[in-house]
Amino acid sequence: MTLISLEQTADTLPADFPALEADAKAVGHAHMTRLAAEFATDRAMFHAIFTCHLDGRLAGIGAITNEPAPAPVPMWRMRRFYVHRGYRRRNVARAIANALLQDAAGKVAIVTVHAGNAGAVRFWEAMGFTAVDGQPWSHQAHLPILEPAGGP
Repeated sequence: MTLISLEQTADTLPADFPALEADAKAVGHAHMTRLAAEFATDRAMFHAIFTCHLDGRLAGIGAITNEPAPAPVPMWRMRRFYVHRGYRRRNVARAIANALLQDAAGKVAIVTVHAGNAGAVRFWEAMGFTAVDGQPWSHQAHLPILEPAGGP
């Protein structure tokens, strides 16, 4: 039986983060190295970071920040998203993305992402994001506006 654990990171990156970073580097991705550097110098830039462990090993990570590009309204961007090659197609990315979207719900109306390859495009579109043209981000999702407790 596979044990899945999803956790929000607050004070430190997981102890096994270097293995995830090495896997990303092995396929030419530097964004895990950027995540570590940003986390070390400006943790406040992250609204949330979620990690997913499978059977006690770090399988993936994802973060959400303010949209770094100028935008007409406040938006957040999914960033520094990576799933170890050995754990893909096991709903790790979906679990992390859903946790980040839940965290954003009620705080912003739009979440963006820059899908860097065809596989990412398929993933984000399956998650409900729609392609956009003429923006620094490739896709966006409109989140429901939550009513205050007690309703209208």
